[in-house]
Amino acid sequence: MIMLTDLPIWETLTAKANAIKSSHMRDMFVADPERAQRYKVSASGLNIDFSKNIIDDEVFGALTSLFQQSNVEEKRNAMFQGEVINTTEGRAVLHTALRNKGADPIYVDGKDIMPDVRDTLAKMKDFVESIHTGSHKGYTGKPIKHIVAIGIGGSFLGPKIMTEALKPYQTDAVKVHFVANVDGCHIHDVLDTLDHEETLVVMSSKSFSTQETLQNTLTAKDWFIKSGGNQNDVSLHFIAISSNVEAAVEFGIDADNIFPMWDWVGGRYSLWSAIGLPIALALGFEHFDALLEGAFEMDTHFLNAPADQNLPMILAGLGIWYRHFFDAQSQVLLPYYHYLRGLPAYVQQLDMESNGKQVDITGQRVDYPTGPIIWGSEGTNGQHSFHQLIHQGAGCMPIDFIFPLTAQNTNHQHHAMLASNCFGQAQALMQGKSFEECYKDLENKGLSASEQKELAQHKTMPGNKPSTTITFNALTPKILGALIAMYEHKVFVQGVVWGLNSFDQWGVELGKVLGSRVLDGLNGDTPLSTFDTSTSSLIKQFQDANPL
Repeated sequence: MIMLTDLPIWETLTAKANAIKSSHMRDMFVADPERAQRYKVSASGLNIDFSKNIIDDEVFGALTSLFQQSNVEEKRNAMFQGEVINTTEGRAVLHTALRNKGADPIYVDGKDIMPDVRDTLAKMKDFVESIHTGSHKGYTGKPIKHIVAIGIGGSFLGPKIMTEALKPYQTDAVKVHFVANVDGCHIHDVLDTLDHEETLVVMSSKSFSTQETLQNTLTAKDWFIKSGGNQNDVSLHFIAISSNVEAAVEFGIDADNIFPMWDWVGGRYSLWSAIGLPIALALGFEHFDALLEGAFEMDTHFLNAPADQNLPMILAGLGIWYRHFFDAQSQVLLPYYHYLRGLPAYVQQLDMESNGKQVDITGQRVDYPTGPIIWGSEGTNGQHSFHQLIHQGAGCMPIDFIFPLTAQNTNHQHHAMLASNCFGQAQALMQGKSFEECYKDLENKGLSASEQKELAQHKTMPGNKPSTTITFNALTPKILGALIAMYEHKVFVQGVVWGLNSFDQWGVELGKVLGSRVLDGLNGDTPLSTFDTSTSSLIKQFQDANPL
């Protein structure tokens, strides 16, 4: 396998980076009045303005050439066709099949998987309808009013954040409560407010043995029985999304209330599957289906649009440009919309769990940086905290500003102020404020020349801070589906360019194994002498505070 830095285009990109670093975006906009229009692309209801980036036509062209030389299109097609691209686990990667609205079959090991996908969606639809109409009743005959969705990682984060993001679409039929943290305070606080006769627990775990998820589900079952239910009643109040049917049935869950998971869907890509059942319960199945429709539209765009008009490829190219040639160690996401406040955390898991790797698909250690740190928060809150570092701190921190042009549950003035901050921050980061401008502003302020000069130095902002602005008319389920799929494909493209397997997570797996072993130590089942001295000391502290 040819290393990224050995590709012919890499030398070209290096030369162009060295040349453009002396340029300022303010001058680029002055020199090219059409810049904003030329660096703007729309697809699937999303508009991307990437004109406030330190690029020119030659850089942009070189980035698209990088995709060609990295065989991005070939790897993309292999993914959609169900080839085994997750080589370390021997699996296909087909989250795209879960939202496939086309008629063509998709094969895994010679079997068309689309009938199973459609059957599961039909089962989800029927179940959601049974809950919302009240035909599914608890053991005392009461309808279900509360859903406790228990998962961890992708089985929790996707459903929770999508449900929050689409709050204006939530149904009044039920209220969904999400639990992930194994800290007992969380599930206690949730269950303490609920009537067990009106509560349904949705447990999401492919293996039905994920430590945190299983413990929280056992706690919920204990609460249910202590509140007046019994083992026979569990089947009416607990359902599972799992591939381990035997364990779920043994737990007490009716086999008809077990929804499937497949090996060809990773956790962080699973919200499109039955893992998304809490979304459908919270919003109604028609809105969940619209989420799938938006993702499918983005899949179609990603498959067919040329690289210079392809939203995921453009975002991926910009990220690679800054990661390698501007030493950008992080990527910032700033959604200027309260309901989208969870998006940075969602993309954080998607990106960092996928591309936080240091060996390529052949097992060879790479000699270049890969996945960036993903962080951010909702606007305008960040403007009063970490924006200071972005404006005047050293280093490059590219930003995605994300903004709905219209919004529910707000009036014009609120939304106009939000827009002014979003667009104004992007403008300020791009153009900055020179020493000369700051010095002139301080004239006639009663300062001496030296005081004026010193204060102007403190107020100077260099600008030339890159950002991309993503807008859409309104955050509908369909638009949200397209937005999430766009980031999925961006991460995929970057993984291909870096030569990584973006679909395993061995670091996460190691943490699970060691956590289980430490739990045995805490419970006195494993000798402390088998741990390192620091860990054994911490275990001893816990045991002393919590005697068995």
